[in-house]
Amino acid sequence: MKKITIAIDGFSSTGKSTLAKQIAKQLGYIYVDTGAMYRAVTYFAMRNNFVSENHLDADGLIENLSNITLQFHFNEEVGFAEMYLNNENVEIAIRTIEVSRLVSKIAEISEVRAKLVEQQQQMGKNKGIVMDGRDIGTVVFPNADLKLFMTASPETKAQRRFDELIEKGQQVTFEEVLQNVQERDYIDTHREDSPLVKAEDAIEIDNSHLSKKEQYELVMELVNEELGAGS
Repeated sequence: MKKITIAIDGFSSTGKSTLAKQIAKQLGYIYVDTGAMYRAVTYFAMRNNFVSENHLDADGLIENLSNITLQFHFNEEVGFAEMYLNNENVEIAIRTIEVSRLVSKIAEISEVRAKLVEQQQQMGKNKGIVMDGRDIGTVVFPNADLKLFMTASPETKAQRRFDELIEKGQQVTFEEVLQNVQERDYIDTHREDSPLVKAEDAIEIDNSHLSKKEQYELVMELVNEELGAGS
């Protein structure tokens, strides 16, 4: 059976992870949420006072990268793999607005990116993987069989993120979520190391007006086309 590598890039809150999980489950592939990896490093940096709203000790974090172990462990109850930082389940802790505010700062650090990209490439060496993030199709898997680039309007993305946070019981306003989305988009697209850009051979999907079902069906058509090619 032919196995492929699927790279899903795009802006924050465009539903990359939800889509990637759906595809991986359907195909029986490994799913890797690279955003969770950057969030976990950010959470480590916050805990150890390497980063805050007005402070970034990049050198201190770089010196401690060898003290960070990241693993995904599948949780049958929720149906997906959860993020573990140094053997501690941090899946809920890394999804807060506080981590969201700081993760782009951490993702700008070249040494952090190098460490995580190396791990991600190792995870995908045998194909049969769906990975989502900001630089999967351009840096991690430039030869991926199928590359998707997800986008949506800032307001649509903010509404999705706001609804998600409220559902988790977090106290946030739509305005601060919208500001966070816009700031992250700016940082992600303007950083020096591996900025968020659409790979030349990626298929762009604007899901501002697509339901999750419509998006899934559209993408699975593309996946099945790729699986059928040369098989």
